[in-house]
Amino acid sequence: MESPEFAPLPALTRAEGEFIDRYLQVLDQVGRINPVHGADTYGALRAAQALVSYSVALREALALMHERGESRIHAATLTRALRVLDGERRSGRVTVPPTPPS
Repeated sequence: MESPEFAPLPALTRAEGEFIDRYLQVLDQVGRINPVHGADTYGALRAAQALVSYSVALREALALMHERGESRIHAATLTRALRVLDGERRSGRVTVPPTPPS
């Protein structure tokens, strides 16, 4: 049985990789807090608590990029990385679905 083919991640600096990883962690927690998808207050509370530390880690990743002279966010490259890492599905949990037609 062959393992599934995964799209390769684009070349990222270590700091860019850290930025993407931390961004996705924040996104996952906001998705868990979203009342559209939530089932209980305890789960949302735990996600909100985790969001604090993940937000700090995201800030630190961006600060490191800035300190290293990485002053530009390469949107096209980082967008490809987000797609490979299932960012579209993960970000979908943050939004409110459209109202169905009547």
